[in-house]
Amino acid sequence: QVSLVESGGGLVQAGGSLRLSCAASGRTLNTLAMGWFRQAPGKEREFVAAINWNGGLKNHADSVKGRFTISRDNAKNTVYLQMNSLQSEDTAIYYCAMRDGYSSRSSASDYNYWGQGSQVTVSS
Repeated sequence: QVSLVESGGGLVQAGGSLRLSCAASGRTLNTLAMGWFRQAPGKEREFVAAINWNGGLKNHADSVKGRFTISRDNAKNTVYLQMNSLQSEDTAIYYCAMRDGYSSRSSASDYNYWGQGSQVTVSS
C-alpha cells in the first residue's frame, strides 16, 4: 500500500520561506517521477513542480519559477519543495503526487498516488 505524507506547511508572512517534505512508503521512489500540486479555495488543482526519477529533469510552473525548487533524495524516499519569496497568492493546500513512470508530467491525471495535503497560508 502506497502512502505519501506531506509535512512542513504552516503560516508564514509574505516574503518568507517554507520547505515541504513528502515521505513515501510502500514503494521506493528511485524509479518514479514525483510532482507537487496545489489547490486554493474555490479554484481547481494546479501544477506546481515535477521531477523525474533521478532528479535530472525538473519543471516548475511559470507562477513559481525562480521562487520554488523541487528536489528529491531517493535514499530517504523523500521529495521536497523549497518555497521562497512566498506571496499571498501561494496560499493553498499543497499535494504531493507519485507517478508510475520515469518522466515527470504537469497534468494531475498522469499521477497515480496522492498525499493528503499540507496547508500553506501566506499572510500579507
